[in-house]
Amino acid sequence: MHQAQANMPFLQQTLDTQLERLALEQVVPALLDQGFFFVDHFLGEIAGHMVLGQVKRMHNCGLLNDGQLAGRSSGVCRRNIRGDKIAWVNGTEKGTEAVNFLLQLIDKLISLCVERLGKRIRARSKAMVACYPGNGAGYVKHVDNPNADGRCVTCIYYLNKNWNAKEHGGILRIFPDGKSYVADVEPLFDRLLLFWSDRRNPHEVQPSYATRYAITVWYFDSEERAEAKRKFRDLTATSQEGSSS
Repeated sequence: MHQAQANMPFLQQTLDTQLERLALEQVVPALLDQGFFFVDHFLGEIAGHMVLGQVKRMHNCGLLNDGQLAGRSSGVCRRNIRGDKIAWVNGTEKGTEAVNFLLQLIDKLISLCVERLGKRIRARSKAMVACYPGNGAGYVKHVDNPNADGRCVTCIYYLNKNWNAKEHGGILRIFPDGKSYVADVEPLFDRLLLFWSDRRNPHEVQPSYATRYAITVWYFDSEERAEAKRKFRDLTATSQEGSSS
């Protein structure tokens, strides 16, 4: 017991060093050069398995609901656009302890990247736990932040063991703006994907034919987020004035 406690600072220091090297030597250069990056074995088998177990329990308990669309698409079936089921968690809920550990690690990774990326990132969204149920559901080509709502970096953590993209589909395909190529990312277990959330990275989730789990968080550029909130307040105030006149 005492020996394990004595080893904790060393283990934490080792983890911090590994995260810093990952951030500065791989994540930052890749984001600045090509706009996206993924790393495998992010948590490791044991911690990743714990996260997967918690996500599966949420799914089996019926806590995931149909993913919503940002705008109204009259005459278009929602399932034809996105077929996932989701839940929003902050990691403090009972039964999300491993998810919280994942979020803390991603938070630390992003904090190590911020200065080199030239962004002011001080906040993020809740975590979106998502499941594509394996019935051919996907998500059509879209941009996470097409209208400057503050979302700056998208981080997706995948949880799918023994995934075979040829059989199961479910690839996330990125269409980097201005590039002549696409980037296909398989949703493999313990893989973390990061990319710019704006129009630089339109992407789609191709139809999935096996149950596909992922956890997504968005990190906010504080200046863009503040401006988006200001515009929303102004728009709301104008709308209220118009309705009361």
